[in-house]
Amino acid sequence: MSRTWTREERYRVLQDAEELRPLHDAISRSPFRQTCHIQPVTGLLNDPNGFGYHDGLWHLFYQWCPWGAVHGLKYWYHVTSKDLVTWKNEGVCIRPDTEWDNRGAYSGSALSGHGSLYLYYTGNHRDPDWTRKSYTCLVRLSDDGTAVKAKAPLFGPNPDYTEHQRDPKILQDPETGLYWILLGAQTKDHHGCVICYKSKEPFSGWTFAGQLKVPGFEDFGDMWECPSIERINGTDILLFCPQHLTIEGRGNAQNHNGYLLGHMDFDTLTFTPLGRFHVLDRGFDSYAAECAATIHHNKDRAILVAWMGLPDVAYPTDEENWANCLTLPRVLRMRGRRLIQTPIEELKLLRGEPVAPEADTLPAAADLEVLCGGGDLALTLFAKPDHSGGFRITWDSQKKVFTVDRSGMTNRFNEAEGETRSRNLSGLSHLRIFLDHSSIEIFVNDGDAVFTSRVFPTKEEHGYVLQGDGRLRAWEMLPAVQDDFVI
Repeated sequence: MSRTWTREERYRVLQDAEELRPLHDAISRSPFRQTCHIQPVTGLLNDPNGFGYHDGLWHLFYQWCPWGAVHGLKYWYHVTSKDLVTWKNEGVCIRPDTEWDNRGAYSGSALSGHGSLYLYYTGNHRDPDWTRKSYTCLVRLSDDGTAVKAKAPLFGPNPDYTEHQRDPKILQDPETGLYWILLGAQTKDHHGCVICYKSKEPFSGWTFAGQLKVPGFEDFGDMWECPSIERINGTDILLFCPQHLTIEGRGNAQNHNGYLLGHMDFDTLTFTPLGRFHVLDRGFDSYAAECAATIHHNKDRAILVAWMGLPDVAYPTDEENWANCLTLPRVLRMRGRRLIQTPIEELKLLRGEPVAPEADTLPAAADLEVLCGGGDLALTLFAKPDHSGGFRITWDSQKKVFTVDRSGMTNRFNEAEGETRSRNLSGLSHLRIFLDHSSIEIFVNDGDAVFTSRVFPTKEEHGYVLQGDGRLRAWEMLPAVQDDFVI
């Protein structure tokens, strides 16, 4: 049974790294610790933040509550990589140690330039009566990786919106040279929206520019988190996370991560959609996606990482005082008028020994490819020795429906939001599947759809069964994350 945390416990300030060593030592023995995914050194991980490339390194940060699987006082924890595949723990970067972030350094983004990597984040301030005020704050990443905070916030909360104003994403309009910060927000009548600030330079002079107009989406959830605009091959993409609404095909899920394709006009602050809202990931556990920092200009791809988790959801590792991880990096591209996602090519560097074709079990971390002939297909992963249970992947060639179903797993969780997800496809030709100790990521038809899910197999659940029109190849995945105790 999950423990109940007091406010004092959740918002306890970390004074000394040694306070956390026993917790790290305990969770390092968990069978659900990942081999290839960024995961919390202790406690809880949620949104990826400050994703960017600077001075020969990829920098990525995650929201971190050190004490357990609970949302409380948040820090930015720092990891780095030379190749987006192998990741090194660097320790805490942003601490909530000023008046304007006294109850947490919340999510944000990065800007590479002017000789440094700059980090923009939401300072979560609470008055003595616990009234929230959100400040947009700035940090310069020094050469030794420490955070140098600006002397004051860039700007404070906008009184015309509720207390929910967060997740600054910095962009630059190449046509005017103006810098923009997008914030997820909530109107006073509880509608989700994006509010915008602008400046001629990135470190000062910010003024409120207005609310982003998105025709047709004025009543689409009661809060929008993690907004961003990417431009790929001439198409603008508005990414955001609408909350507290149901979407067809998403079961009873209330929190979503998706996008609109369209055109952004900074002069009128209007994003004109071309079609409906699409979810980024059709699986069960993906939220708060962030694209690597770039100046807002036309390019042929973006690189994305997301939180492999959801708000307001419990996971089996909560009992072990840790929770969540990040997805593997994905490449976003346009294929005609469609946005597709594929795993980064460098992940093939993690392929170790191939799995023998006659084997009926899989390594705890594995890279799978299934070449599909187009006919009916059924692949069961994490099956028991008698081939029962497991995570079931099916393709119905008559109905043209691809389905994943995790109801056969022994460790079930979040059942109320639904245990199956489906996608209509014109056909099925290829699957790329990444298994780790407690996750599965499925890429369908080189990017037509992605299904990301947490799974928590028992010791007996490592078999697989393939039936139908397909041929499977598999490789053990080499370790790619250093689970070192670095605070």
